Amino acid sequence: MSVADLVASLRESRGFRHKTDIVDVVGSLARHMPRGEQDLAQAVALGDDCAAIADGDGYLLFAIEGMVSDFVSAMPWFAGYSSVMVNVSDIYAMGGRPLAVVDALWSQGIGAAEEVLAGMAAASVAYGVPIVGGHTNTRSDASQLAVSIVGRAKALLSSFNAKPGDRLMMAIDLCGRFEEPYPFWNASVDAPPERLRADLELLPRFAESGLCDAAKDISMAGTLGTALMLLECSRVGARIELDRIPKPAEVPLERWLTAFPSFGYLLSVREEHVDAVQAQFDARALACAVIGSVDATSEVVVRQHDEAATLWDFNREPFIVAKDKSLATHALAIHGLND
Repeated sequence: MSVADLVASLRESRGFRHKTDIVDVVGSLARHMPRGEQDLAQAVALGDDCAAIADGDGYLLFAIEGMVSDFVSAMPWFAGYSSVMVNVSDIYAMGGRPLAVVDALWSQGIGAAEEVLAGMAAASVAYGVPIVGGHTNTRSDASQLAVSIVGRAKALLSSFNAKPGDRLMMAIDLCGRFEEPYPFWNASVDAPPERLRADLELLPRFAESGLCDAAKDISMAGTLGTALMLLECSRVGARIELDRIPKPAEVPLERWLTAFPSFGYLLSVREEHVDAVQAQFDARALACAVIGSVDATSEVVVRQHDEAATLWDFNREPFIVAKDKSLATHALAIHGLND
């Protein structure tokens, strides 16, 4: 597949389309929120993987994830597990540590809820994050699940801190498998809980040591869609080398770029800190590589060998941020933009 064809395929993918919907949702919320409320909204200091609310000498982190209904119906145990896992990942992606989760679950009877709850319980144990309450309706005509999480951070990793000259790094646990037919790369369920927690601990350590201040966990938009979210929020562009992206040898690149991994992060790192960040991922046997460079343009260009194509030009079309910068700033503050 040519680079141009790959770009066209990604732009039409379910993951990309779900993220571009954020523009309309956030814009609608901003239009309905009185401008006089903006000062209150600014208590939410930054918003990307979590809302980060300044609190004492740190930040209270707050996020929520909803599972798509077809996933909950087809794979209830893993959907339950994933609902906790992805929330935990959001907290660590912001440089924080999770405190607790709550859930909202709808099902057709308690029997239909059993596997979902069992999966949630398994993830709660694996990641050491308690489930402290929620809302349940076992008399619903459809299955649906959402889980919310709170955490705390001493220092933040944020989608708003990438700078021109940074190196874009990707870190991922390749010791997994796809949960067919979905794009979910599962490197969590069979891993020792102690290793899962120690791997995640790298993220707040980077934030607190000053080695990194800009990161995002790889979401349903895949590696390149997540890169677009990080870069757009920071109002920068990038050049990304597709051949540098860490991936399992047996997985085609086009599929890998749409994967939603259980442990996968993009970090925008100052050049002088790249070696130190790389060394810490290497020490944990996590795949990590510099996959590109951040620049002052508004374009994200992907290259492979002698081919190149523009994945996105933020000046021509938004990805998740409204073109009206005043509206975007207001909307991001009040919404938190938990993706």
